[in-house]
Amino acid sequence: MNNLLTQELLNRFKEVGRQDVPNPLVIAKFFSPWNNWVWYAFSYNEENGTFFGLIKGSYKELGYFAIEDLRGVRGPTGLRVERDLYFREKPLSEVEKKKPHLESTL
Repeated sequence: MNNLLTQELLNRFKEVGRQDVPNPLVIAKFFSPWNNWVWYAFSYNEENGTFFGLIKGSYKELGYFAIEDLRGVRGPTGLRVERDLYFREKPLSEVEKKKPHLESTL
């Protein structure tokens, strides 16, 4: 099972702090493999176990989400929220860029 919050991530969140800036650095990405929900975390409050970041689900919003809520979500056949192990830190503006659509050559 994928560990959502490693000691390395905790240390990195402590290092970057609250990030009250217009274009914060996204530290971690979490996703549900059975739908389109994605959580991009900018900061983490270890005292109460909450992240602040961009949430993309039914709609897009900035807000708080709790590590325990992510751990508690269950999808079909017991699937769980996962952390994207290949995600690399990047500014929010890069996460928000739309990917170009691939056009068919047929």
